Amino acid sequence: MKATLIVKNAAQVATSRGASKAPLTGDKQGKLAVIENGAVAVHDDKIIAVGSTAEVLARVDSDAETKVIDAAGQVVLPGLVDPHTHVVFGGSREHELTLKLEGVPYLEILARGGGILSSVAATRAASEEELVARGIKYCRQMLAQGTTTAEAKSGYGLSTEAEIKTLKAVKQVDAVQPVDLVPTFLGAHAVPKEYKGDADRYLDLVIDEMMPLVVEQNLARYCDVFCEEGVFSIEQSRRVLTAARNMGLGLKIHADEIVPLGGAELAAELGAVSADHLLVVSDEGIKRMAEEDVIAVILPGTTFYLREDHYAPGRKMIEAGVPVALATDFNPGSSPNNNLQLIINIACLYLRMTPAEVINAITINAAHAVGRASEIGSLEKGKIADLAIFDAPNFDYLAYRYGTNLVSRVIKNGRLVVEV
Repeated sequence: MKATLIVKNAAQVATSRGASKAPLTGDKQGKLAVIENGAVAVHDDKIIAVGSTAEVLARVDSDAETKVIDAAGQVVLPGLVDPHTHVVFGGSREHELTLKLEGVPYLEILARGGGILSSVAATRAASEEELVARGIKYCRQMLAQGTTTAEAKSGYGLSTEAEIKTLKAVKQVDAVQPVDLVPTFLGAHAVPKEYKGDADRYLDLVIDEMMPLVVEQNLARYCDVFCEEGVFSIEQSRRVLTAARNMGLGLKIHADEIVPLGGAELAAELGAVSADHLLVVSDEGIKRMAEEDVIAVILPGTTFYLREDHYAPGRKMIEAGVPVALATDFNPGSSPNNNLQLIINIACLYLRMTPAEVINAITINAAHAVGRASEIGSLEKGKIADLAIFDAPNFDYLAYRYGTNLVSRVIKNGRLVVEV
């Protein structure tokens, strides 16, 4: 077959291959199929060959119209996948930084009307067009840093009108720029001020009014809930997720971030695709997640930014057989970072994950966490041609360097969309 694009002479092609049917767990998460002096050949938007440069050039046809990229001295990875973001929102919260530096806990900032509630006010006030413009800007930043697919949660509207507006904005952003967005409905992100003290009545609105509209208009693939003390209890979270499952949505859960309520166990009970955060997950929660193949989506950038005294037990979860993915948690308050390269650094230094484990966590395991592993997340014949090329001599270098965008080129759907 004729190649429309060939990337050749790469110092390494890190494929993350062989795990499209199930995420990598245990020792397998630390094994990264690497091809030295590698190449990837593409026809239109699909990969048609991966191997050494000599093998690939012998296997595929090319002509004067074939675009050839010489990646000598560089590393080729699958396009990075960010499985937990809030990329469409109104406003920003830099004014809260001083409070955080003074040691004011997040739940206290929330109680003062800050935190999520501040972003809710800004998101409600923004027009759909304004939300789309901001979302496009943030996605372009992500793309330039190697991210080609991301989950995108609502959750800063907390009213029917604003939640639907946000998800419609996500759909528009997805349509007009290269980063593929996987939408998640997070109406149960917090209790809005007009329902203060009556979370159950607010959940009536989420379940009986918002959720049916989201499903009817095909605005989300997943439903999420913030299961946390002072937000939504285990029983309330079970109610939301059960209703979502009955309406055909996949399940995700913000779990065991601040107080160990048992969110991980609930994720296992209900068959959620992922449980996210998990700073204080219990041993039983880890065991149940491993048994039910619930993906742990760890958000170390949030822990870093909030200056928490410990990180999620990533090493422990990997050793227990839980599939681990990593994400930025990009949002206006607790993680205003949309660069997965920084997450590579933090995960290695503070979660004690190896560079190979981290790369698998932001490629194939992250693809499983957004339900796209049959199409993306690894460099294999037949998969969508999403590639990130880094100015690095080997994949370990990505964990070694920090604070610099090492992206040289990004290929999305077989097209060169970023070139530095």
